[in-house]
Amino acid sequence: MADSSMFIVPQTIGYILCCKCGIPIAPNGANMCTPCLQSEEDITEGLRKRATVIYCPKCDMYLGPQDKMVKAPLESKELLNICLKKLVDLRKVTVVDAAFVWTEPHSKRIKVKLKVQKEVRNGSIKDQAYVVEYVVQDHMCKNCSRVQANPDMWVAAVQLRQHVSHRRTLFYLEQIILKHDAAVRAINIKPMNQGIDFFFDNRSHAMNFVNFLGNVAPLKNRHDKQLVSRDSHSNTYNYRYTFSVEICPICREDLICLPPKVAANLGNLGPLVICTKVAKRIALLDPFTLRNCFLSADLYWRAPFKPMFTSRQLVKYIVLDVEPVSYEINVGATQYKLADVQVARESDFGRNDNIFYVRTHLGNILKAGDFALGYDIGVAYSNDIELERYRNFHLPDAILIQKIRGELGKNEPHSTNASSSHLPSEYQEFLIDLEDNPELRFNISLSGNTECHPSESTSNGGNVPCLPLEELLEDLDLSEEEDGEDCMKE
Repeated sequence: MADSSMFIVPQTIGYILCCKCGIPIAPNGANMCTPCLQSEEDITEGLRKRATVIYCPKCDMYLGPQDKMVKAPLESKELLNICLKKLVDLRKVTVVDAAFVWTEPHSKRIKVKLKVQKEVRNGSIKDQAYVVEYVVQDHMCKNCSRVQANPDMWVAAVQLRQHVSHRRTLFYLEQIILKHDAAVRAINIKPMNQGIDFFFDNRSHAMNFVNFLGNVAPLKNRHDKQLVSRDSHSNTYNYRYTFSVEICPICREDLICLPPKVAANLGNLGPLVICTKVAKRIALLDPFTLRNCFLSADLYWRAPFKPMFTSRQLVKYIVLDVEPVSYEINVGATQYKLADVQVARESDFGRNDNIFYVRTHLGNILKAGDFALGYDIGVAYSNDIELERYRNFHLPDAILIQKIRGELGKNEPHSTNASSSHLPSEYQEFLIDLEDNPELRFNISLSGNTECHPSESTSNGGNVPCLPLEELLEDLDLSEEEDGEDCMKE
């Protein structure tokens, strides 16, 4: 029978003093406390503190894993991934955090601050931070070296064409391509008559570029291939691929006479309509009823047609009187209003009494004394075949297209500042169109375009549209400058 009153001696744990700081601790193999043990151990010993990254200055890419060139801007996630892949010995530790340390962009140095974690003696976990310095070594990649040796060694070519008398659509398409870096894979770009040629070293890159163009413009394309060489032993063939891309000749502000079949597919629209926007679909507006429809690229190329009048045939008019007919109507992001106006040609003003009474969709912005551009249908000769199919249709004397802002109608066709005076007049007109139409600026970036400057202000300041400040500062990034200022303060 056990005696419950037996005295039990409590067991006590022996403590020793830390050999570094002298505090009592439980015995361990190192005879040191955890803080002292962590201070004694250097878990970064044996890890690389310097490395090299390969950079191609021709295509602005870095050599990544598996010998692939990667587009990686400075201090980006892609560049950080490339830098970490260079450190194979990181498998010995656990990476907790990684961040860039600011360096001068032209110093050819990249610094990454790493925080690693590892288990040391006595089962304790130690965190330690250190900096790895990378030396950027310039070296052209294989594709750039091949192109540099022979610029004609391309694999696929995209021939972009638009058969019109001006390049307004190509200018706009160029800005969209720059905005989205769609042609970053092109090894060469050549301006051609009525178009541009893009050359690629890979067929898939050319196909992706053609697909991008199809999402921003109504076009049709076909492709051909030419045999360059073949190896009968390995049964391999080398081809050159050519993609012929044609953009529809319909441009913004063109006057169109719709074919009867197309008008019927659009709900008996027109037949006289104005093209207000050209994107993946063509936006058409009836200036007499304010009805609008969108014409897809497939529907257009089934029954293609040409414009009745283009922007090169616009005539300057003076508005004498405006009488509103309807309320303002929102068509997309633009407001229109029907009005009956009295206009006279500027060339006839003061010489004769020719006055035209026309209906226009610009009743919300026109007033007596304004200048406007329109098509002089009564005088201009048009051999449009589609117009002959509408026998009972009465043509108006004129159709107004747009209002001329400021003093453009008084002296010069367009007024630009001195900084853009060296640009071709056709490109100056395109820049002014960007200022007048916010919808055109939706898919492009003006902050990075050094040639795009707001035109000079005129005395009629209320009629001069200027670029909103938020649009110019939309893509502005001051992070690099701010980091530089912080480093200078330190």
